[in-house]
Amino acid sequence: MLQEIRVVVGSGGTNNNPGWMHTQENELNLLIKDTWDRKFSPNSIEAILAEHVWEHLTFDEGIQAAKICNEYLKPGGYIRCAVPDAFFPNEDYQNIVQIGGPGPKDHPAVSHKIVHTYKTLKYMFESAGFQVQLLEYCDENGEFYYKYWNESKGFIYRSKRFDHRNRNGHLGFVSLIVDAFKPVL
Repeated sequence: MLQEIRVVVGSGGTNNNPGWMHTQENELNLLIKDTWDRKFSPNSIEAILAEHVWEHLTFDEGIQAAKICNEYLKPGGYIRCAVPDAFFPNEDYQNIVQIGGPGPKDHPAVSHKIVHTYKTLKYMFESAGFQVQLLEYCDENGEFYYKYWNESKGFIYRSKRFDHRNRNGHLGFVSLIVDAFKPVL
């Protein structure tokens, strides 16, 4: 039996997903197809995990990246994507995740190019040919929605269940999380 290929893009040096291939932008760039060609064949990847990566791309770059990922995913494969949520009703959170970040220059959010809503992220992946399932998100009124997801299929730390800032029923830090599935033809 062949080993399933599961890839974390932009892992940031974390190893929260044992058994997955952890990559950084300099070795696997979401926008440069050649970096994918060097490592993978089309239709060969079971799953791609991106925790707080897609907000570093413009909306159009996000579609381009999703299309590249779609080419390398097996039919039925998926991207589990988590990004900051533009509808999370917390002013401190929004200041941290805003486009261009809060500063200083070494803060990770300084390269944020978009803060997604569930509508923009869903539309972005659908535009690239995916079927999207919302897992965690806030709506326009700031109401938080949660659908159980299995962390063994892609662990997201910045989530309702796992982020240390979420305790005793209080949400201190959430992500907008989706699973985007490549259709089985």
